Amino acid sequence: APGGTHGAAAARAGEPMMSIGDKNPAKTLEMLQLNDELNTVVKSDSMCSRRHAMARAAGLAAGLAMAQVNKPGFAAATKMVKLGADNGQLVFVPDEIEICKGDSVTWTNNKAGPHNVVFDEEAIPEGVTQESISMDGLLNDEGATFTKKFDVAGSYAYYCEPHRGAGMNGALTVA
Repeated sequence: APGGTHGAAAARAGEPMMSIGDKNPAKTLEMLQLNDELNTVVKSDSMCSRRHAMARAAGLAAGLAMAQVNKPGFAAATKMVKLGADNGQLVFVPDEIEICKGDSVTWTNNKAGPHNVVFDEEAIPEGVTQESISMDGLLNDEGATFTKKFDVAGSYAYYCEPHRGAGMNGALTVA
């Protein structure tokens, strides 16, 4: 056959067979990326790498294009934190969370408000300003929310200003 052997002849000659690629090179690239993503899911020690790879692999398997699944926010997630426990205790629930770069956290005023979320300027990554991630004002109504996206890896400590003395502190790790 012109351009090399195909089919059974290729298998006998030890050449790789990519029957999909013969008709659709873009689909072949997507299948190769899917394979790479699944290898990352299996082999990576990083929760964030595994989660992003799994989301991209699922997108490719569902028929989305590589351009869609490679967008930075494709695998982003939002973690939820309650301001005040259901029993009225002055705590963040949960008080420690881990997210990936590009993820968001939504804090919801739950009980015993008003509350806010203020980051400790001495306990945030270098290059991040307290003003850029802390709340202005207070959440007064139950169900009111504050959401922030985090793009810088590191450890963040935060507190509720009105209830800091009562020990209302939280910790965020961005991997």
